[in-house]
Amino acid sequence: MEWLHLVSYFFAGAFLANAVPHFVSGVMGEPFQSPFAKPPGQGLSSSTVNVLWGFFNIVVGYVLVCRVGDFGLKITGDVVAFGLGILAMGLLLARQFGRLHGGYRPERS
Repeated sequence: MEWLHLVSYFFAGAFLANAVPHFVSGVMGEPFQSPFAKPPGQGLSSSTVNVLWGFFNIVVGYVLVCRVGDFGLKITGDVVAFGLGILAMGLLLARQFGRLHGGYRPERS
């Protein structure tokens, strides 16, 4: 079931990438978007909610990368799957949060 391990590492990267903006905003004391805001993903949640949501993402990422299979930093497939998860979530978050913070500008034709 090697391919299931790679899927797990991909999602671990996604969860860990998602943890960064929430946890950092929370420890800075800043409100930030979260799935628990109204409307979900657009409204602002308190810094406490964001620390908790970021920490939850860290725990899930840890479980998926460290407790599933035998992740190895010297195993190219493992690192590529993990990195692609980080990249995919990073691009998704850049678009989502960019719309709300002025960082997203659609290409003009």
